Amino acid sequence: MKKWILAAALCCNMAFADVAVVVHPSNSDSLDKATITRLFLNKAKAFPSGTQAEPVALEEGQAVTDEFNGKVLNKTASQLTAFWSKLVFTGKGQPPKSLGSDAEVIAEVASNPGAIGFVDAGAVNDSVRVVATF
Repeated sequence: MKKWILAAALCCNMAFADVAVVVHPSNSDSLDKATITRLFLNKAKAFPSGTQAEPVALEEGQAVTDEFNGKVLNKTASQLTAFWSKLVFTGKGQPPKSLGSDAEVIAEVASNPGAIGFVDAGAVNDSVRVVATF
């Protein structure tokens, strides 16, 4: 029984892919985890270069979203819902634009020089620039 549980745990951990944070190819900013977190939690509104940032997220319930929320934002889905509810209610912010697939996020980021998004690292193509992988 213990061997089966260990095998299941290893299998589940391997199911999660790396999360790539992507920006428009013209964006030359280098971003660390803290800066990315600030951009996605509405605590910073611009990249270090001063360009207005427009975060784009994958819809809730996707494995990549859960990975990003946990590894980068250090929050669960319910914690993020509460966080954004408070900001929206007080008029202090709106959550990032939410899209349904990696391809949609990549297309949005590739077409908008101010966009920043996250996708499954395996979905990245040369239309965007990866600034971090988690």
